[in-house]
Amino acid sequence: MDPMLETRNLSVSFGGKVILKGINVSIPPHQITAIIGPSGCGKSTFLKSLNRLINEEEGAITEGHVLLDGENILSLQPEKVRRRIGMVFQTPTPFPLSIFDNMAYPLRYYGYKKENIHTIIIEKLKIAGLYEEVQNNLSMKATLLSGGQQQRLCIARALTVEPEILLLDEPCSALDIKNTLNIETMLAKLCEHYTIIIVTHNLFQARRLAHKTLFMLDGEIVEEGCTSTIFSQPQDERTAEYISGIYG
Repeated sequence: MDPMLETRNLSVSFGGKVILKGINVSIPPHQITAIIGPSGCGKSTFLKSLNRLINEEEGAITEGHVLLDGENILSLQPEKVRRRIGMVFQTPTPFPLSIFDNMAYPLRYYGYKKENIHTIIIEKLKIAGLYEEVQNNLSMKATLLSGGQQQRLCIARALTVEPEILLLDEPCSALDIKNTLNIETMLAKLCEHYTIIIVTHNLFQARRLAHKTLFMLDGEIVEEGCTSTIFSQPQDERTAEYISGIYG
């Protein structure tokens, strides 16, 4: 069954300060959904709520429901949730290990058979467009890769355990045009097999990549819909002001 992610009255607060205010959204399967909005509006908090990473932060209180295929993930073990919903961060986060061991780490953690690990690693590195660049240097420390290569490695690593959903928090913000294009091309292909949610400040990137766009402001979803409609015929004045560059 295709994965479907849905939030119902999702709220997050820290020390009495409400960051997310009763969010209700539905994420379509096998599409790219972009989350846009000004800094501090709650985009990253929302993203981290979708695989329970927000609960690792001190003082975070989550209310409401996050449903994956109808099951509330807030009642599941975090490890089970994060196997099904992977995440890649703004700054590349390779472990201080070899390229091979970076890729093998989640596979070993979840008990994959040793004889399958090498095959999976090669497959995912190829999907990330990285295999030809590193195939003769898999024992090299991953931290010696370029920034763009590190980010593609992190995406490949997230895919090793076959998540249903991939969350990306501004994955290209620190990359040059060439590496950004590499990742965008990869994501466009990946959505044939995965559901992708991406936070981005780059409105052009959202327009290029996303099938659906959510506009967030002050912890709320102001407007959501087909990306082409959001950018060409926004229904809310605040959306129109944001995408026209008046603020943000």
